Amino acid sequence: MPQPTPLQQQIQLIVDAYTHPTLEKGPPGGEYTEYLYRSDAILVRDEYVARVRALGGMEVTGTEGVIQGVQLVRLGIPVLAALRRIEDEFGTGVAAPDHVVSITGDCGGCPADEPEPVPGTHPLRPALSKDPTAGAGVRVVVVDTGFDARAATQHSWLNGVTGDPDLAVATGGPILGTYAGHGTFIAGVVRTIAPAAEVLVRRAFTTVGTGFESKVIAMLEDVLKNDSPDVISLSAGSWSYDSTGLLAFDAFYRNRLSLHKGVALIAAAGNHGDRQPFWPAASPWSTSVGALDANWAVRAAFSDFGGWVDTYAPGEALVNAFPAGVYRYTEGPRTGQQATFTGLARWSGTSFATPLVAGLVAARMSRTGENGQTAAAALLTDARAAFRPGVGPVLLP
Repeated sequence: MPQPTPLQQQIQLIVDAYTHPTLEKGPPGGEYTEYLYRSDAILVRDEYVARVRALGGMEVTGTEGVIQGVQLVRLGIPVLAALRRIEDEFGTGVAAPDHVVSITGDCGGCPADEPEPVPGTHPLRPALSKDPTAGAGVRVVVVDTGFDARAATQHSWLNGVTGDPDLAVATGGPILGTYAGHGTFIAGVVRTIAPAAEVLVRRAFTTVGTGFESKVIAMLEDVLKNDSPDVISLSAGSWSYDSTGLLAFDAFYRNRLSLHKGVALIAAAGNHGDRQPFWPAASPWSTSVGALDANWAVRAAFSDFGGWVDTYAPGEALVNAFPAGVYRYTEGPRTGQQATFTGLARWSGTSFATPLVAGLVAARMSRTGENGQTAAAALLTDARAAFRPGVGPVLLP
């Protein structure tokens, strides 16, 4: 019997972690899984909820507000059957699954690899900025798995970083959970590029690095309401049920983000090595980031690509902060093996190219006085000027 691939292992890890509600794999009858979604509910645009409830055979058991513009509609029939019924009646773009959104990330595009320990004497990659004032006065909010506060005391470049605790980091023992340290590593990358930026890490991905789209949007809404960010770094996403993308993210932009002048959302392009749009990075309102290889020369083999990717930045073999402890690998060929980390890791993925660009935006803001969106747009102009054939626009620290 053939051994499962790392992607298959990760998908099964996620499916096993959800018991109520359970998950389904999509697309139906597909050769491989592109996305996961909750089995008991769909997302429906506000103006269609009453009409969906009135459709025969829908077996609606309840509704719940997600964000202005979208509601979660619980069902007593299979999700895809309900969606086909709605599309036949009202067309596409009215309803969608409540996708599983993962740190770029698990299902349909797991981290490009799992972290490797490096000694505490190893230099950071990229190196700490020579400008200690870069990012001063700018607030970057990382929406991810949370933060290991111990890292802020261990590493000088993380001094002052705060956030929600990373639940995969044990507080009373040495064992680290699956995808522990993802948010901590990302905060470290932001701070290497923008050492003076205020960095806050919010926890939205709590189940093996994943969360339902409806819950992630609730966190993003809270970030806008309570944290007043200049830049949001989001190393997460999903392929989608159809070409319209993620329904709740669309409502978030139209009814929330677009009303907050100047806030830039920087999103990871995904790790499939594919040109299929990965959302929300593929949305026109985000700044999407793919990854360059370890030599910063060509596109990393794992990075998604295509005209919807705005820029590429270093994302392979980066070195930064990681929780101290014992990590158990879940991917082949190291499945079941353990490694001891003492505070630094080497890690690859568009997850880590993304905070590098978020840091560049913050550094430019402090240098020019621009807001986040204006600074991001200016950097993309620079990236296009540095275009590399066979790669695309490029930004380097």
